[in-house]
Amino acid sequence: MEELANKIIAWMREQVALAKRKGVVFGLSGGLDSAVVAVLCKRAFPDNALALIMPCYSSETDIEHAGAVAKQFHIPTSNIALEGVIDSLLRVLSVGDYEPDTKKLAEANLKPRLRMLTLYYLANRLGYLVVGSGNRSELSVGYFTKYGDGGVDILPLGNLVKSQVRELAIHLDIPKEIVEKPPSAGLWAGQTDEGEMGITYEELDRYLIAGEAGDEVKKKVDAMIAASAHKRVTPAIPPF
Repeated sequence: MEELANKIIAWMREQVALAKRKGVVFGLSGGLDSAVVAVLCKRAFPDNALALIMPCYSSETDIEHAGAVAKQFHIPTSNIALEGVIDSLLRVLSVGDYEPDTKKLAEANLKPRLRMLTLYYLANRLGYLVVGSGNRSELSVGYFTKYGDGGVDILPLGNLVKSQVRELAIHLDIPKEIVEKPPSAGLWAGQTDEGEMGITYEELDRYLIAGEAGDEVKKKVDAMIAASAHKRVTPAIPPF
């Protein structure tokens, strides 16, 4: 795991150098993946790594966990509350007669998109790259918001499935309560990744790595991969 960590750190330094940037900025949500990214960023850029804690009607536990990681690993942070921003935006958007069943997800996706805007503003001001925390499991099935948490410059965990990220987190001494809590994108109260996807990360990881899964899991994962293909490519343009 230490060899893996060092390879990721070296790769991040290379990417920042190629982009002629000074350092990195990233969101620190209190979840497993962002905690791992935060520690790797701090190790890669001890004096040029900034974590943004961006509560937007977020779980108090997640905010506490984000703060705990920052404190334990001496990571500089900036707390930027986005509740007022999303409230104002929703007021502006509350026009038109839309389908009621589209409301929950459309509003939930505003949160990661506002965070993306915030990260890029600070990245522009500081001359940094934006680092995302998406892993292979999430990226493969499109479990991220397009132009939200998917809107980043580099994805250092992009080749690691969730179980590998967890192993790396344990090696990096991420607090146990973060490693063991149910993964959640924090889109709404009580939301969990596995509950929303309808499969466990263990099932997903096994299928992605070894191609092993029951018929129902295979069918579900294949459908998610196909439906989210547009998230993993640049915008379509005419072939003429």
